[in-house]
Amino acid sequence: MVGSEDAVSNKQSSVTDSEREEASESEIFALDTEISLKVYGSKREEVLKKLENKINELDELLSTGKDSSEVSRLNNTGKAVLSETSISLVKKSLELNKQTGGLFDITIYPLMELWGFPSKNYKVPSDKEIKETLKNVGSDKIIFDEATGEISFKNKGMKIDFGGIGKGYITDELVKILTEEKVESAIINLGGNVFGFNKKPDGSLWNVAIRDPNEPENYMAAVKLEDCAVITSGGYERYFEEGGKIYHHILNPKTGKPSDSDLKSVSIVSKDGTLADALSTSLFIMGEKKAIEYWKTKGKNFDIIILTEDNRLLVSEGVSDKIVSDRYDINIITR
Repeated sequence: MVGSEDAVSNKQSSVTDSEREEASESEIFALDTEISLKVYGSKREEVLKKLENKINELDELLSTGKDSSEVSRLNNTGKAVLSETSISLVKKSLELNKQTGGLFDITIYPLMELWGFPSKNYKVPSDKEIKETLKNVGSDKIIFDEATGEISFKNKGMKIDFGGIGKGYITDELVKILTEEKVESAIINLGGNVFGFNKKPDGSLWNVAIRDPNEPENYMAAVKLEDCAVITSGGYERYFEEGGKIYHHILNPKTGKPSDSDLKSVSIVSKDGTLADALSTSLFIMGEKKAIEYWKTKGKNFDIIILTEDNRLLVSEGVSDKIVSDRYDINIITR
């Protein structure tokens, strides 16, 4: 597909080499995160506006941080008829919940609120509070009528949050626009979720750096990619400290507590941004052995880059020739 689009573009005499190399950039705040967009080519301004409009449209539907959003209305009332977009995302979320053995779960929001992560009023809840809140967690408690688009909850107090999948989904929607508009080159960054569309204007691959959990101001590795997302989850991203102990934001929906993982970070590389977003968190919770086994049995559409608690950098074979690191030795995982 890339080759054919390039061939068509090269025949358009109205598009000069300098126009292809010029970029239009935008930085906006949506989905509770900083978003940067960079689009190359003669249609860059027009396409950039379409990308911004799509982000704002989806933010209005999916953001728990907006009282007017579709998700917030559902959470406040416990019942709603969803738009096609939200229906699609719920269906995908329920599928991934089953595939990950319940570790990816959009009903985790009551737990996130209990720990104070959305409001940033952090606290360590009691075991009793966690036990009570866990009664309102579990995708099996969602009542979803696919024919009508109506969704409701079995328990009062349940809430959903697309925070673990939404940015990946929106990335995929933006990629659809870039493809439809036959954009030659673009880079999308949704709060660290990066997608390199086609190649760079000079024909080389995008070089995406992955932050080092041990020194977040530095990078542990860089991966070269084309038409792929790189999405990373790690306990170093959001956390608080209480009583001399650090509590990170990646909660295990089965225990109600921050995941006691033997991993420091998990990056997923995939053409499917929605999948990558969900799996980066789920595999982090799984830990090293189960995450690797998951990739070996279900990893046809994604690759993994993992930093373990004892600082081993594990890379699946599909990206082993595309990654470099001057901080860690690379250990290749094979099937």
